[in-house]
Amino acid sequence: MKKILLLLTIPLLLTACEDALVEAPKSLVVETFFNTASDVETAVNAIFSPLRNSNYAVYEATLECQADYAYGRGSWAPLHDFQGLNDANITRVAGLWNAFYLSIRNANLVIKNAPTGKAISKADVDRYVAEAKFLRAFNYFQLVRNWAGVPLRTESNMTDINLKRSSADEVYALILADLKEAETNLPEKPAQIGRPTKWAAKTMLADVYLQVGKFAEARDKADEVIKSNQFSLVPATTKSDFQNKIYGPDLVSTTEEIFYLKYARQVNQGNYMLWISNHPDTKLFNFGGAYVIYVDVTSPYYKTWDAGDIRKGLWDLINFGLGANTLVSSKFIDQAAVGQNGAGNDDPVYGYSDVLLIYAEASARAGNGPTAAGLEALNQVHRRAFGKAPAVASAVDFKPGDYNATTFVDLVLKERSYEFQLEGKRWLDLKRTGTAKAVILAAKGKVVADKHLVWPIPVSEMNYNKALNPATDQNPGY
Repeated sequence: MKKILLLLTIPLLLTACEDALVEAPKSLVVETFFNTASDVETAVNAIFSPLRNSNYAVYEATLECQADYAYGRGSWAPLHDFQGLNDANITRVAGLWNAFYLSIRNANLVIKNAPTGKAISKADVDRYVAEAKFLRAFNYFQLVRNWAGVPLRTESNMTDINLKRSSADEVYALILADLKEAETNLPEKPAQIGRPTKWAAKTMLADVYLQVGKFAEARDKADEVIKSNQFSLVPATTKSDFQNKIYGPDLVSTTEEIFYLKYARQVNQGNYMLWISNHPDTKLFNFGGAYVIYVDVTSPYYKTWDAGDIRKGLWDLINFGLGANTLVSSKFIDQAAVGQNGAGNDDPVYGYSDVLLIYAEASARAGNGPTAAGLEALNQVHRRAFGKAPAVASAVDFKPGDYNATTFVDLVLKERSYEFQLEGKRWLDLKRTGTAKAVILAAKGKVVADKHLVWPIPVSEMNYNKALNPATDQNPGY
């Protein structure tokens, strides 16, 4: 019910916020709309809206089609050629750019105006501004990893049209500053399921530190989440357990949820990834599916994947015209969805397995070799994948003497690739570790063009923002 109530507020917020915050006089915005905690909460909800609709699922699918294990179908197919984006995908990622910046704009409105409210407590202001800064950081984290440096639009310059392109380092500095404030002022427990918490901020801090090579800091932030004892992996022994107890459409929350995008079985309020990933023949999603992402059963990646791993079974053989070796994902299923974007499954942006695997990798990199705690963190995820109790030593455990610093990190990255499928993380991992070209060549026999490693800044931004020079500010190759 909490999940539904949160979602019910969101369809109203764009109407309320777009009309009141953009078209109405400025005095109405500042003096009336941001006066109460209820007003500010509605404005905070507006930050989620550009992410929650179909945009974030499209973003994840765009990244998935570039992973070493997957291919894209139809207009997404050029993504797995790795020669840069064609017109269809340039248009698609331009829409993502706009969604991220709309969410940032809505966050800036809260950060700027919430402190001016006359009937709201300082504690509420601090919490809502912390939520806004967490979400602003989240959006900039997506932008900087895919476009590199971008214009930094904040509460202090939000009326300026023309803004220069900031460096990636400057973007990361803002992300880290926002997350540190969020970490301080967010609650340990969400006021409503789906709102960010202190633990979500710590988890994303760990992820950002890992991205920028601050491995000790990444290790320590992940360790804080682990030692909080607030989270644990949901046990699973069957494919159905993964589909229903971990990712299922009827779940409100689980012990491993840290920050998920929340969805419900309502038209335009559901998870669009099910439409993207499913195939009608599976009958696991009652609105068919576009089966955009697929795997080849003969690929080296799939053939070397241990058959005992339950996650491997989340790919089903479906011959949809590319031959009998084609696999389509059944990770997310909902036979009671109410529309193409009306499935109830939440999007597991950050879960406890993220924390464990960040800790495992970062501790090995910081300590120049695997540690006992890092090995245990990795083994918890691995055990669950083989149907074992996550916190109990088992026969499938990786052994400490078998790995050095390099081979252990490779092992963690492989586990991440199995654990986070359909979540858009593998391609970003390959870019982060500088291995994209070598891994794709080995897995698919494709040479990754330099221009394929970044996305083009949209033409609309170039035309709108006169501080950008198309000759020098556009990403190379576009």
